Amino acid sequence: MDQTPTDTKAQHPSPEENAPKVDLRRVRSNPDFWYPVAWSKDLKPGKTIGTRYAAHPIALVRPEEGSVFALEDRCAHRQVPLSKGKVTGHAVQCCYHGWAYGRSGRCIDVPYLGKGKLPNGVKTYPCREQDGLIFIFPGDPEKADTTPLPPRLARVGDPAYKTRSFGQEVGCHYSFMHENLMDMNHQFMHMKQMGQMRPRFLGQKREPGLIEARYSFARTSGKQPIGEALIFGERRDSSEKFQHRDVMTIRTEYPYQTLRIQTGEEDPVMDLWIVYVPQDEAELTNRTFGLLSVKRPKVPGVLELAWPFLVAFTERIFAEDREIVELEQKAWRELGGDHNVEVFPVINALRGLLAECGIPPAPAKNA
Repeated sequence: MDQTPTDTKAQHPSPEENAPKVDLRRVRSNPDFWYPVAWSKDLKPGKTIGTRYAAHPIALVRPEEGSVFALEDRCAHRQVPLSKGKVTGHAVQCCYHGWAYGRSGRCIDVPYLGKGKLPNGVKTYPCREQDGLIFIFPGDPEKADTTPLPPRLARVGDPAYKTRSFGQEVGCHYSFMHENLMDMNHQFMHMKQMGQMRPRFLGQKREPGLIEARYSFARTSGKQPIGEALIFGERRDSSEKFQHRDVMTIRTEYPYQTLRIQTGEEDPVMDLWIVYVPQDEAELTNRTFGLLSVKRPKVPGVLELAWPFLVAFTERIFAEDREIVELEQKAWRELGGDHNVEVFPVINALRGLLAECGIPPAPAKNA
């Protein structure tokens, strides 16, 4: 009898074989998109603040009159941050020697030089404001006008919803954040906050630049937290009545991510918009900008009274997610690369999307 072993790997390729062949944590974000770099409320008229996108330090300047503009946060003279300077009229003056720059980036004044001897200026970035966020376009500026800002950010401005802004710096590559939100199988980790939940994967949609996953849930044990009850507008137990009743849709539409919960054909009870902006040259840290909208219940004022409980609930969830993705990044550093053994098809598809849309790492010098 022939005992020749069969090639089971060829017959049954492992799910991770469909994942990107490059180390995803070395893939840089694509700069040819609009990225938020600050909250509008943090930049007062006549002031400037420093922020960044990846390796780019950026000074945001808001004149007393007129729109915000964005400059490279380095004076052309001694490379000190312009964000530490003084806004005068429609220009910012460097705190060191008073060199002044307008929104074009051109140097318009050096106090101790004549007007005909002005040096070159600094780099500028296309800049826009939308829904309480200040966006810059860090890539090819000629593409800025033809690249739309992200569509509707959660339900900002909709009186039927109450919206909170949130976000902080997280010590991981942005791809970990996309994967964490897309993969609802990790609800196991949030058991203490949410009780024991069993997700049901309903399918995915894959289009150029986009992947979407849908889930429903069943509570198998534990009580519904107050924060979750606020989102759904009612108390729910683990009875059959509430099993798989709602649909959660999570979408990465590069480079942004959304999450919506529907209880029927009506508008979502919760609408989340979020993006992860790299904060260092290697892009191994990110600053999260999120907008979370919750539909107001029929009883007026209830959501306002209970809002602190919802904020506390969502902050605890975010804290657990932040801790786990930073541990993933720590493992990546210690192991010297990506050793994930991913078996969930939607996450492998997401990883492929992020690799496809991002900027691949430069080939090794010895390759």
